[in-house]
Amino acid sequence: MTGLPPAEHSATGLAPDRPEPVKLWFCPNDELTPGVAATLATHWLDEHEQEIASRFLFERDRRQYLVAHTLVRRVLALESGVPEAEAVIWRSSRGRPFLQKPAEGLPRGGRELDFNLSHAHGHNFLGVVRRHRIGVDVERLDRDGQGFDTIVETFADEEQRWVAQAAPGRPRDRRVLRLWTLKEAYSKARGLGLQLPFDSFAFTLAEDRGVRGFRPPGTEAALPWRFLELEPVPDVLAAVAVAAGTDVPPVFQLHHGFPWARGAPRLLPLPQPVTVPA
Repeated sequence: MTGLPPAEHSATGLAPDRPEPVKLWFCPNDELTPGVAATLATHWLDEHEQEIASRFLFERDRRQYLVAHTLVRRVLALESGVPEAEAVIWRSSRGRPFLQKPAEGLPRGGRELDFNLSHAHGHNFLGVVRRHRIGVDVERLDRDGQGFDTIVETFADEEQRWVAQAAPGRPRDRRVLRLWTLKEAYSKARGLGLQLPFDSFAFTLAEDRGVRGFRPPGTEAALPWRFLELEPVPDVLAAVAVAAGTDVPPVFQLHHGFPWARGAPRLLPLPQPVTVPA
């Protein structure tokens, strides 16, 4: 894996004329032992998060929550300069989390920072971007077909036809989850979650990986978006949606593991914006 070349930084901590790239973290639960996750949570999570963690009946679900939310606070500390235990995270009326920015701005520079988290059965996926909105989703393919038929029924007609063209079993399941993760990522970036009907917008996908076309909901202008599909480990599919902008560097940075330090990321090309003209 390679890192970005060193850059000169201003007093704010950001390169003066070089915008920050989109940054992604993929962290399996196994990166933190249960004891370490519990200790970090005790010191970092706020009262609301601690109360939620206490509600879980099963230890595996509680551990998932603790790893996911300590990951969020650690990454936000690295990116914003706000210490883990001091970060104030609030949610919109539709449940989307945001970092409350100090009045004087973020210690590491700037006033804008958006993040989004997804987790599924032992895996956590987090995206961070400045000046734009981001949505992410991660799903495991080894679900033994559970719920796939119901999921497909929520898709647009053209997407259902595309799924039906695949051979039954793993090939068809993969198509379903590719579409599902992209739809989740886009709706989360919009801040709407499942309140946005999944048949109101549609993706056209390449055979293996990559978004070739996007039909936005009728309620949104045909704005450009960038979509990235990933398989960080075998049979774990992830997707990223970020509003396209001319000030975004040409790469995603993908970090693997719990960010104890700023390790060298894997660099992924930034896909071209896609949309269908209005």
